[in-house]
Amino acid sequence: MASTVLKLPVIDATPTSFADFGQVIEASPDGEGFGPRDAQLDLSRGIPRFYVLRLENRPLKFTRITHHARVTQCLGSMGGHDWYLGVAKTSIVNPNEDIGKKTVQSKSGHSYVPPHPDDFRVFRISGPKFVKLHIGTWHAGPLFKGDTMDFYNLEHVNTNDHTAHDFEKEDGVIFSFDG
Repeated sequence: MASTVLKLPVIDATPTSFADFGQVIEASPDGEGFGPRDAQLDLSRGIPRFYVLRLENRPLKFTRITHHARVTQCLGSMGGHDWYLGVAKTSIVNPNEDIGKKTVQSKSGHSYVPPHPDDFRVFRISGPKFVKLHIGTWHAGPLFKGDTMDFYNLEHVNTNDHTAHDFEKEDGVIFSFDG
């Protein structure tokens, strides 16, 4: 079966445009107290891990997506360079609930509905900001134009609760976009 290339428009990530998937965190004045513009983290189910992630050759297309069912995740470019993230809303479901859709049991024990290709959005994150993903947000990336880019990454030391879906294998779809 030949794969279909689905070309997605790119949306600039703002606190409003990204709200269904997580938060966009931008600089705030020194001394400003904790509030809704700060990352609302849930790292309660493990030990946090904050590190610099070096990625290479991440072109502006994807077929595989993943989500973390037990933790929020934060990502940001170290140099404030433009980068991209494909996302879809969480689809984690209660295994005892009949929702009328095909559910899948993950290796880590939770149940979910695989996202539909039409559910995906691609965001451009530019400048000195990072994103916090809601628990369960499907994501592909970071993706970028250059050969190598370094990212701040905040997750758990054991973020192996990720669940993956391969759109090319399961749905015959390859996502693509212009940066």
